[in-house]
Amino acid sequence: MTGTQPGMGAIPYPGGVTFRVWAHLARAVRVAGEFTGWEAGAVALDPEGGGYWSADVAGVKPGQDYRFLLTGFSGDRLWRTDPYAREMRNSNGDCVVYNPTFDWGPGGFAMPTWDDLVVYECHVGTFHRGPGRGLKEVEAKLPYLAGLGITAVLVLPPAEYPGESSWGYNSSSIFTVETDYGGPDFFRAFVRAAHDHGIAVFVDVVYNHFGVNDSAVYLFDGWHDHDHLDGPYIYGGDRAWTPWGRTRPDYGRPEVRQYLRDNARMWLHDYRVDGLRFDMTPYITGVDAGWPPLDDGVGLLRWILTEIDREQPWKLTMAEDLHRNPWVTRAVDQGGLGFDTQWDDQFVDTVRHVLAQSRDEDRSIPAVAAALRGPGEGGWIARTVYGESHDEVARNQGGLRLPALADRADPRSWYARKRAILGAALTLTAPGIPMLFQGQEWLEIQAWHDDTPLDWSDETARAGHIALFRDLIALRRNSRFTTAGLRGAHLNVHHLNDTDKVIAYHRWNGGGPRDDVVVLANLSAREWPGYRIGMPRGGRWQVRLNTDWAGYDADFGGVPVLDTSTDATARDGMSFSATIALPAYGVIILSQDG
Repeated sequence: MTGTQPGMGAIPYPGGVTFRVWAHLARAVRVAGEFTGWEAGAVALDPEGGGYWSADVAGVKPGQDYRFLLTGFSGDRLWRTDPYAREMRNSNGDCVVYNPTFDWGPGGFAMPTWDDLVVYECHVGTFHRGPGRGLKEVEAKLPYLAGLGITAVLVLPPAEYPGESSWGYNSSSIFTVETDYGGPDFFRAFVRAAHDHGIAVFVDVVYNHFGVNDSAVYLFDGWHDHDHLDGPYIYGGDRAWTPWGRTRPDYGRPEVRQYLRDNARMWLHDYRVDGLRFDMTPYITGVDAGWPPLDDGVGLLRWILTEIDREQPWKLTMAEDLHRNPWVTRAVDQGGLGFDTQWDDQFVDTVRHVLAQSRDEDRSIPAVAAALRGPGEGGWIARTVYGESHDEVARNQGGLRLPALADRADPRSWYARKRAILGAALTLTAPGIPMLFQGQEWLEIQAWHDDTPLDWSDETARAGHIALFRDLIALRRNSRFTTAGLRGAHLNVHHLNDTDKVIAYHRWNGGGPRDDVVVLANLSAREWPGYRIGMPRGGRWQVRLNTDWAGYDADFGGVPVLDTSTDATARDGMSFSATIALPAYGVIILSQDG
């Protein structure tokens, strides 16, 4: 008799557990565990049709171990872990019947509005390593992140992976939280704690390829041939190829599409995360990835994203497409994929290229202006801007943190610090959802690797730089009610001086005092006691932030920067202008009180 409870994997009910699995071409399926004396008393699952097998097994309790025992396509005896397992002992260990109940507390968390998002990308295994290397250690730093002004943490893939260290993109079981991080209950506790601190949690999901080692889906039912080597979950032939191996999911199979869609729902519903970041979507859609379009992959993403928009429209979906294709964030009913935002590779590539130039004359102000303006279609929220991510700063890819990029010979030099801060200030004042990578706020110089934790030992010595980022984030979020324009949709890059390497831009929402913001950035080592720029309104303008303030760094403070007043001298297409001091490699943020 088939199982009575809906769902896949091990579904507890009062008095037992329903087990259900898709084993497309298996001849027979049994479930075995400590509740059956393992193989000796293994319980047969009954076929439901379509390759599904299920049964109710009385007396099974959450916390008990199990595996499936298949008679495979060729008659082989195959021990298999559950592709839908919610908990495992380790990547190649037994599955665990998981108790779905959890105390979420009184609740009350509300997702930050998208114009209030400042995202902090974090790798659980390296962000903060206290007694362990897991979610509890990250949870311990939530007060720090909240104090910094962070409103969302983007967690690199937390699903189970083989080995002791990993970026997380080689998951062996996508429904299971990595054991070394603490497992599923620790992740739920982390989400609850983040919400208690007013911080949203985004999860990085990987649907463009499966992992290879210890994979729960590899050759699952024993079927393979010369074209389809890896079983029913993976494409056959050339479509199996990805940069990470021949492991592309077979989006043409409804059961595989269901598997990935169910995984997205698990994070959003069962773990209450507030958004998903989809890894390298071109290898799902085939668009701009050297492949003909994969209509089944496109259909999968549209299905997932449409469902999220219908059920939880406040939750954010983020694509790593890296081709600036407006189709990615165009609405499904307009022929697009339906993502809310996508990583803007033009912005990160431009900022990093400009900062990497050793000679000031080689920095392109028009390129910076183009990066600030962005691709145009979709509105400013349709892009995520950043100067560092796990990819750019990865040690094993030759990546460099911004200070090391700015001065390879001495990443702690004055030049390195000034230019790295310049890049961060551009990020936090540009239209788009801004994102930082762990350690960026104290100008970390060591390239990131999944086996090397951040060093928090000299946090006190970094206090000035952290304070600078705290002030930048506060202005970006308009926490002090003086810079609403930095949360607005409007941008006018009105001053471009490619000779002297100075750029100025006007940000606003509704306009007016405490809304209009002017950002002035100097991309050269020259100091200006007085520099004239056009201003959108007459009157007195207050300096809200000067990245060169000596309070942020004792080596800074080259020129005093004071509030300024406009006169009727027209400049930069504006009726008013003002003169203000401009430090070397400095960024000045101005707005009005009234």
